[in-house]
Amino acid sequence: MFELFYLGGIPDMTVLTIILLALLLSAWKVPAWVKEIGIIALVVGVLSFLIGFFNAAGEVEKASGISQHVVWGGFRVAIISTMYGLFIYLLSLIIRIIQKPRI
Repeated sequence: MFELFYLGGIPDMTVLTIILLALLLSAWKVPAWVKEIGIIALVVGVLSFLIGFFNAAGEVEKASGISQHVVWGGFRVAIISTMYGLFIYLLSLIIRIIQKPRI
């Protein structure tokens, strides 16, 4: 688990973890913010993926003769933050379903 945290990039994964804590706190204190915080997590995850992919594409362009294994390994690592953001968004949707008043 901690390996994925380090592979996903410590700054991005730290921001997403802080968003996860904010989600859990808002579920308890301010339930109206749960969906918005989940959307923020999703956007941060996708944005960190795009920034990482952009930087990796620049490095691949500079270097020549890079194997496909290296490129796809980097792509695999870049997806970690997106999956974490999606997980937090899914958690926010589940929390909203649980908190909805029953009719």
